[in-house]
Amino acid sequence: MFRVTLRRGLTISALAAAALIASCSTPEPAPPPAPPPPPPVPAVSLNEGVAQAASIYVTFMRDVGSIQAGFQDAESIQAAIRKGAAYEPAQLSRGMIAYGSILALQSPEFVQGVRTYAADPTTRQTVINSILTDPAYAATLPGADAAAGLIVDTIGRDSAAMMLIANAVEEDAYTIQGRNDPRRRWATVHIQNREVRLEGAKALSAVQMLPSAEESARLFAAANSGTGLSVSPTRSGPPYTPAVVRSLALAALAALGAGGEDARASTEALTVEQNSEFCLNMSKLMLFQCLAASRPSYEDIFCVGRHVARDLATCTAQTLNPVGITVPASSVAESAAGPVQTPIAAEAAAASTSATAALNSGR
Repeated sequence: MFRVTLRRGLTISALAAAALIASCSTPEPAPPPAPPPPPPVPAVSLNEGVAQAASIYVTFMRDVGSIQAGFQDAESIQAAIRKGAAYEPAQLSRGMIAYGSILALQSPEFVQGVRTYAADPTTRQTVINSILTDPAYAATLPGADAAAGLIVDTIGRDSAAMMLIANAVEEDAYTIQGRNDPRRRWATVHIQNREVRLEGAKALSAVQMLPSAEESARLFAAANSGTGLSVSPTRSGPPYTPAVVRSLALAALAALGAGGEDARASTEALTVEQNSEFCLNMSKLMLFQCLAASRPSYEDIFCVGRHVARDLATCTAQTLNPVGITVPASSVAESAAGPVQTPIAAEAAAASTSATAALNSGR
């Protein structure tokens, strides 16, 4: 009996001591909370303003690309002049660069290469700041040569198409003077209301171009999805022209998710490029000078070929190729014997010869 009581007492004492020891021990700290997940990588984002600017270039080039040689009456020539004069140089230049950026976004290699810098917020912001500080930084990013290839190839085809039109229209200015061409009887007649036609061309050149809603929507979708435009994969290595550099910079910002609606000020600034604007402005001046000097309809045909189609081809090509920017095909028309100057030149401007000199002197 005594043993049982003693054993029970020892057991109770042991339990009490264990409890006391347990109560004095330091509890295990709770595990720290899991770190918050990293922010999601921003989606590709290019704002509607860029798509609208691009639509202006695309729709104008498509419209002027419908000009054809073989004019059947004087009014069809005047319609071609109105069509070719209906662009504001700065808008067309900005639209070309905007379109280039959307073409660059059709390159999965470039988009994926740029987006490797988007996962880490600090790195992403550093790259964005570098592009905004110096747009040429975008040309050093992975896949830039693939994106530039799409720009140079696609817009280069626009330039080539314009050159074909220029050659055909200028040739028609000679053909229509042939004695066997039935159009000769009206093509050699002096144009009435020449001043009105010139002022009309100048007025059209000053009108702000409106974006196409349908084309803007198509380009906006293509920019943000990376698909939808018919392009031929090709590469174009540096050096790049300022216009191509700015197209790449716009596309890189979009790939980093930094080209959306809240970035309009930055994206609009990137579409401004003085060289291409200068070329297109000079083309317009040459067109006005040519129209001021032109008298019969066949000379107006030459103005369309030389200072609409050919100058557009020249200015477009110069935005793509790293060569010195020059004044587009000047008012000097060369024959086999070299530049020829006629009395029309002095009337047009003392500083240059007439764009119609070749027509009046023969080839």
